[in-house]
Amino acid sequence: MRHRVAHRKLGRKTAHRIATLRTLASALFDRERIQTTLMKAKELRPYAEKLITLAKRDDGKLHARRQVAADIRDDSIVRKLFDTLGQRFSSRPGGYTRILRLGPRKGDGAEMAIVELLGSEYKPEKKGAKDAAKAPEAKAEKAAAKPGKAARPRKTKDEGEAGDRKGKAKSKGKKSEAAAE
Repeated sequence: MRHRVAHRKLGRKTAHRIATLRTLASALFDRERIQTTLMKAKELRPYAEKLITLAKRDDGKLHARRQVAADIRDDSIVRKLFDTLGQRFSSRPGGYTRILRLGPRKGDGAEMAIVELLGSEYKPEKKGAKDAAKAPEAKAEKAAAKPGKAARPRKTKDEGEAGDRKGKAKSKGKKSEAAAE
């Protein structure tokens, strides 16, 4: 029975496991989207969400900031967590992260996943907006490219044979015939 056994060990000793979670959480708050193994992602989720909940506090910001700073050593990340991310999730009661499964890793077959903060999703530009912006540039590039092509003289059929491999083979054949005679 697994009574009172809460977390995964991730194949590490306690200190190394805590350091791994701190590093993953720092990377997540910094980039807002990271790729890691599925088991690390599942361990990271409650750890990161507790830190975000601390950053949402309205009362006692100093104590909460010091509690987060005990785990996240980079001051700029702590500042971002409290100023930006805490404000973003202030009305949300929980569930600040999303785990997307990617499938097995090529080398060892470990299940991979993307952990992202909500609100940092990839938003591709619409095709109409992209094409409209590129259309004048593309026309200008095509117009600039056309004179370059027209300026280059084309080879005639006779010149093409001399430079052609088949032409060389024919000429070699003629030379060998002349040498044989």
